[in-house]
Amino acid sequence: MQLIAEPLLGVKILRPFVFEDSRGNFVKPFHEDQLAAHGIQMTVREEFFSTSAAMVLRGMHFQTPPHAHQKIVYCITGRVLDVLLDLRKNAPTFGQAVGFELSAANRHIVHIPVGFAHGFLSLEDNSCLVYKTDAVHAPANDAGILWNSFGFDWPLHGMTPTISARDLAHPHFVDFASPFSS
Repeated sequence: MQLIAEPLLGVKILRPFVFEDSRGNFVKPFHEDQLAAHGIQMTVREEFFSTSAAMVLRGMHFQTPPHAHQKIVYCITGRVLDVLLDLRKNAPTFGQAVGFELSAANRHIVHIPVGFAHGFLSLEDNSCLVYKTDAVHAPANDAGILWNSFGFDWPLHGMTPTISARDLAHPHFVDFASPFSS
């Protein structure tokens, strides 16, 4: 596993082991020892995936303590603009957001530590994102930040994204009292 970038403190974008030949490819996006070599300690408790049409925007999601979780996310079909917002009030990158492409073609994986809101804009039809988390879904701790309230420049090119009613009801970033210290 190769470290590609660390766009915000604690966030790691990695390229997993990939083997390709005339039959196709074999990709290993999770290997405990290789992740540990990059400072990532994670026991997977839940895995799920979402498939989205082009211009679907999902986010910005997280779980609050005591059910806060870290995630490993990667795209197995299509491509997305993956976006993270640092909610750790004592971190030097608090309130900063970053976006990067995850795709079936680049095969990048991202490790998202506790204390980040996560969302994405699907750039193609049938974009499928896989999520591995170290805590199971806790509905009472499921939370979010309104997608357009933290100054990130989403590349919408004059188009209106498709967003769920739930995601449209999230609070603005300025109204959010973060439970994450660092």
